[in-house]
Amino acid sequence: MKNFDSFGVLIDCSRNAVPNVDGLKRFFCAISKMGYNTAMLYTEDTYEVENEPYFGYKRGRYSIEEIKEIDRYAASVGIELIPCIQTLAHLRTLKKWRAYRNIVFDIDDILLIDEPRTYELIENIFKTLSKTFSSKRVHIGMDEAHHVGLGKYLDKHGYTDKYELLMKHLGRVCEIAEKYGYEKTMMAADLFFSLAPGVFCSTEVKDFPPEITENVPKNCGVVHWDYFGTDKQRYDAMLLSAKKLSKDVWFSGGAWTWNTFSPHNRYSMKRNETAIASCVENGVRQAFFTLWGDDGGECAYEAVLPALMHAAATAEGMSETEMKAKFRAITGEDFDDFCDMDLPNYIYGDDVPVESPYFQHSACNYAKIHLYDDPFFGAMSANLASPDADVYTDYAKRLYSHAGKSERYGFMYETLARLCDVMNKKLLLAKKTRALYSARDMAGLKNLAENDYAQCIERINRFYDAFKFQWYKINKTYGFEIQEARLGGLVLRLESCRERILDFTEGKITNIAELDEGILPMDDTYITSWSEIVSSNNT
Repeated sequence: MKNFDSFGVLIDCSRNAVPNVDGLKRFFCAISKMGYNTAMLYTEDTYEVENEPYFGYKRGRYSIEEIKEIDRYAASVGIELIPCIQTLAHLRTLKKWRAYRNIVFDIDDILLIDEPRTYELIENIFKTLSKTFSSKRVHIGMDEAHHVGLGKYLDKHGYTDKYELLMKHLGRVCEIAEKYGYEKTMMAADLFFSLAPGVFCSTEVKDFPPEITENVPKNCGVVHWDYFGTDKQRYDAMLLSAKKLSKDVWFSGGAWTWNTFSPHNRYSMKRNETAIASCVENGVRQAFFTLWGDDGGECAYEAVLPALMHAAATAEGMSETEMKAKFRAITGEDFDDFCDMDLPNYIYGDDVPVESPYFQHSACNYAKIHLYDDPFFGAMSANLASPDADVYTDYAKRLYSHAGKSERYGFMYETLARLCDVMNKKLLLAKKTRALYSARDMAGLKNLAENDYAQCIERINRFYDAFKFQWYKINKTYGFEIQEARLGGLVLRLESCRERILDFTEGKITNIAELDEGILPMDDTYITSWSEIVSSNNT
């Protein structure tokens, strides 16, 4: 890859969806032809660890033999498979088991530093990894451990400087990694910024105290991650800052697959082209692009192939025409058609400026927000201006057309087309319900319940069938029970609301309390997860 020695992807295998072996092989085959030569499976606890039976228990974890098979296949297509694990935070699902909960956790999802059992666990991890991956490089995570030292560690040892804790733990982890043959480690850089004065992802170059820069292990690289920025100065400043911590600097961008059913190829491309230019200018020759699965792993990881093709083309200096021709040669698909998988969230098209509240913080997940917005509470719908729902009729038609032409990816187009069918009825359901109730339009409410609600339920069931097929095609079966609970709960809730509306129109009940209560403005409140969308009553 021109301008880069290592150019790769990171696939989230820890948020409900655990990609199956066949799916990963198809994916690696495609990206290797684009020019990618590294890949990471982000596994928090979704891999087998010897002597740790509860590690990844009931999570669809990869067996030792499965990882060996994936590693061999990746190597056969020119990809180095680098283990990507967590050795400090982001181990929330592990915490549920009594075998770990009361022993190795400090606070939140953060491991307890200086606890012998913690390092026994980490040693078992590296001992197992050394038997499965052929790479001598490893990503040890350690990102977003903001409250390190403020839980059980504080109770046992009193207040300790967070940097001191971080450096102590980093040294121990790197020693263990080296013991099992890992010549190079890498860790996320954000803690170096967030544990001291300064702002992570800013346009200001950061100076670190010598007790930090002089004690970062020589074999430990740092990963600067940024999935949001459009300002090249911001990337420049953070990469220059990272270089003060280590000579071995990686950049990690985003190919957006998280918090949403559909991808954000356009959003990803706009940001990554700026980031890649900064990497080239600043001599950062190692980069990878993350496919996170936050809040359910709903989006198919193959749906961001256009964003990945664009990143590779940008790094190589290809023209748009060359890029699209190569994409078709690799996938058999038209590049612009494939980008239509963005459509369920693209209800404002290109008309919304980046500084708009609708693009605050990160890519928006309109389809998911409106899908799970409760028709009686309706806070999400009332606080997000919505276009005419007929936009989804056009989107569904386009996606069904693509599905009919695509032998390889038709099932993904089909899933998103059926989601658009749902949104055609669901997008404005809460607003219509509230408006008709406020007007005491009994005939209108009755018609809404007997038609829109019933059709919405029918379409959700059809979407569920396609979504289930997609999940089983690319992932292990584990994790889909979460989607069944969510979509099944949505259907049950719609049936309940429909019944109460009919009871109201027939005089069986005198009011609907949730609709009597008004809607307050949410300003720029950003909602990302199902639990935030579905109700205000989660405890």
